[in-house]
Amino acid sequence: MDAILRQLGELLLSSIPAIFGLLIVWAAYRQIVYTRLQQVLAERQALTEGAMQRAREEIAEAEERTAEYERQVREARAQIFLAQEAHSRRTMEERSQALAEARQKADAMIKSARANLEQEVLSARAVLSQQVESLANEIIEIVLRPAAVRGR
Repeated sequence: MDAILRQLGELLLSSIPAIFGLLIVWAAYRQIVYTRLQQVLAERQALTEGAMQRAREEIAEAEERTAEYERQVREARAQIFLAQEAHSRRTMEERSQALAEARQKADAMIKSARANLEQEVLSARAVLSQQVESLANEIIEIVLRPAAVRGR
């Protein structure tokens, strides 16, 4: 067992330069590569997070603009609807006014026609009244004349 321990001791003594070499390589790696790599990774992380934050801000801004655009579209549609409704109302008022005027004209024409008809009826009655009287006189004359002629 002494031989094994001695060999193990020699092995450890001979591996000391390799261990120092390994520690030097590790320290150099840490100093040269690892630190710089951590800085680059931190920079990338910061840039990535910054880009993501900017993207979130731009998305929020785009959503705000979209909401504003949609609000403006709704307002424009409401204004168009109100304008159409007002136009429709004006058209209906114009139609009802034209209809009222046409009714007034028709009523005036009917009143005028009735007045003319009553006038014609009155003049026809007057003419008939005169004709009745003259016809009655003629009839009386004809009826009485034969009696007068007979009596002679």
